[in-house]
Amino acid sequence: MPQKPFPLQKAFLTLAVALLLSPVAGHARDTVHHLDFQSVVNDAIRAGRLDGSVKFYLKGQKTKGGVVRRFPEAVSNKKTNGVGKSDEEACAWALQSVLIAFEANAKKYGANAVVDLVSFYKRNEYRSSTQYECHAGNIMAGVALKGQAAIVK
Repeated sequence: MPQKPFPLQKAFLTLAVALLLSPVAGHARDTVHHLDFQSVVNDAIRAGRLDGSVKFYLKGQKTKGGVVRRFPEAVSNKKTNGVGKSDEEACAWALQSVLIAFEANAKKYGANAVVDLVSFYKRNEYRSSTQYECHAGNIMAGVALKGQAAIVK
């Protein structure tokens, strides 16, 4: 014969169901940030997460000698745990993860740059020659970029 739950267990179960059904629980935060791109690139190089052999150019930024060859467009979408971090810190971690993926992709082609980078969160483009877009929620932050590996002079 199954045991009946203790009154305390019933109370916790009722509270859990109420929280799951409440509008607050179903309404996650999605704060959009537009943050400085180059400072995160510089921090990643200083920390050794990027080796500096691949340069990153947001759409609208000019390369010094021009693009010699372009490779297929790529998208990278990375998220990071935001617990215990400010939105800006979590966003920087997510961007660095995206840049690491782009650096590896560029090296696969023998490229020395990634050009025409645009934010591409949920397939919506945000273009800036100085900033990237990051979405921060209650526990996660995410960055998505689209760009092309390239050989530049």
